Amino acid sequence: MNILILGSGGREHSLAWAIKQNPKCDRLIVAPGNAGIAEIAECADINILDGGSVATFAEENAIDFVIIGPEAPLALGVADRLRAAGLLVFGPSKEAALLEASKSFTKAVCDAANAPTAAYAHFKDADAARDYIRAQGAPIVVKADGLAAGKGVIVAMTENEALAAIDDMFDGSFGDAGAEVVIEEFMDGEEASFFVLCDGKTIKPVGTAQDHKRAYDGDTGPNTGGMGAYSPAPVMTDEITQKAMDEIIRPTMDEMAKRGTPFQGVLFCGLMIQNGQPRLVEYNVRFGDPECQCLMMRLGGQILDLLQACAEERLHEVKVNWADDHALSIVVAAKGYPGAYQKGTIIGGLDGIPEDSFHMVFHAGTTENEGKITATGGRVLNVTARGATLSEAHEKAYAMAQNIDWKDGFYRSDIGWRAL
Repeated sequence: MNILILGSGGREHSLAWAIKQNPKCDRLIVAPGNAGIAEIAECADINILDGGSVATFAEENAIDFVIIGPEAPLALGVADRLRAAGLLVFGPSKEAALLEASKSFTKAVCDAANAPTAAYAHFKDADAARDYIRAQGAPIVVKADGLAAGKGVIVAMTENEALAAIDDMFDGSFGDAGAEVVIEEFMDGEEASFFVLCDGKTIKPVGTAQDHKRAYDGDTGPNTGGMGAYSPAPVMTDEITQKAMDEIIRPTMDEMAKRGTPFQGVLFCGLMIQNGQPRLVEYNVRFGDPECQCLMMRLGGQILDLLQACAEERLHEVKVNWADDHALSIVVAAKGYPGAYQKGTIIGGLDGIPEDSFHMVFHAGTTENEGKITATGGRVLNVTARGATLSEAHEKAYAMAQNIDWKDGFYRSDIGWRAL
């Protein structure tokens, strides 16, 4: 098969790395890719937000299967455009991608499906939003309604923080994403990420993980797109997993089908678990980043068979084969992230780190310049290891991270603390 993956982050590097292990993969192209991806696949400089350009490229390169990594092309309907061109595609339609692209849409679907989630209100007017916050008090959660690259969620522990978040959003800090806001009750408990594949009818769990959203040790500092993750998540017992399937995911998928917009792709369910009861925090319509890196480390080459079966609407025919193992990924980010940070700094020490099915450094925001790896993003590397136990995966990952020679980077020293 000739396979095209759209995206340029750590998620796409890990997908490419796992897919490459499947003997069905003949040619692998990633657009636009990054310096790490370029070592294992061809990279193509195409505009992945333009469905027409992607379709033309796919035709010219005899592509058999397109896998869409990030949320932005999905929200813009790139999957629809590619399907219209007769291509086999992994990723939901524009209508189904609203489960991530609009918080208020997801809340309405949850209401209709009777899926347990936080109480909420939806606002297009800043004054009305401020009045609601004053009436509710804190802690409270303020979310930009649209896509904000994982940063449009403010967990406000004080009323002033929440009011400042409203000011930021309506003043354009998150662009168009913050033109409308959803304000939710603060949910207490332990958070977990649950991933399922859905082909419009069949739903198949493909793993659990837990990530660390705050920038600094001890879960302090600003919210980020994720500073590390580990899989599986111990809090996701068989009983809680079944409850999440029965009470949240299946009713949502049924509601989407009822609306004439069946969901096909991966559904990432962010859950809050308290006293054995899961409630939905949010849906994403793509693999999480950095959770994907842990999942790919554990799933390996079989992921291609699973994604293909999902795209061909025959998910009922395949089985997910899990090893009884653990994976942990540490995000190495540019100093200053998630705020302003310097680009173009040189990263050393990567050559001395082993790369095999138990150790991988997935590149998230890198480019190669005159033979040197330079940082081009906020989250730059995902140092990922697998072990028989979480302690073993943790030990391996941190030993790898210590080899990285990059004075302009930082990482948390406590990834996995909750489970360990």
